[in-house]
Amino acid sequence: MSRIRKIVEIDEELCDGCGQCILACAEGALEIRDGKARIVKDSYCDGLGACLSGCPAGAVRIIEREADGFDPEAVEEHLAAIGGHPGGEHKEHSPAPSSHQATLAGGEFSKPCACPSSRIETFPSAPAFASNVGQEQPFSSDSNLAHWPIQIRLVPPTAPFLKGADLLVVADCAPVACPDFHRRFLKDKAIMLGCPKFDNAEEYVAKFSEIFSKAGIRSVTVVDMEVPCCSALPMIVKKAMKEAGKEIPFHEIVVSVRGSILKGGEAG
Repeated sequence: MSRIRKIVEIDEELCDGCGQCILACAEGALEIRDGKARIVKDSYCDGLGACLSGCPAGAVRIIEREADGFDPEAVEEHLAAIGGHPGGEHKEHSPAPSSHQATLAGGEFSKPCACPSSRIETFPSAPAFASNVGQEQPFSSDSNLAHWPIQIRLVPPTAPFLKGADLLVVADCAPVACPDFHRRFLKDKAIMLGCPKFDNAEEYVAKFSEIFSKAGIRSVTVVDMEVPCCSALPMIVKKAMKEAGKEIPFHEIVVSVRGSILKGGEAG
């Protein structure tokens, strides 16, 4: 039942999406969406403000407004659905973690951030493979991952690694099915990974639309699986392009459940 009560509010102008408040919330009432912390559902927030101390930017505050009442049973169901509290324990036994420094490429994006899943980082390029292009190449321990995070829901549209990037959008099962994913697809790409079946498709469209509008993406390659639910991923990307009013070179690659390439060949 809705009533006037205390509840968390996020100042989107101040929030930098570091995710530290999420670790401080034992109820799982907060999530990172479109690069900002947001309330998942009013009934998950108890209004006690444990998350306030977890925000280095001062973007979290307690206000009074009309909201659904706090529902402990709904919280338990929610935590079970997401695999438990992100911090691992109930807040009564687990204080909010202290912040530490995450330095981004070039130093200009340095900021305090305690959540490894949302801390933006860029990495040096892996050495090139020695064998000739077009020939069967050996596996290598070198990673071609150039940045972090990679989950679609965690990558902010303003991430520096998206600027002028060749974007690789990947169904999250594909790297597991494809044994040489790094060599075949990831080199010199910015990657965003997610599941079109279990995640929110409209959130994906909104996220990609904003990226296409602002980041100057040069090309988009979608790597999805042969299973029917994966067919939504290229449609999501194309819809986002249309909403952004952008025509960006697009390439789709379809991977079988045994890792063979059924459509599209090498990434463009």
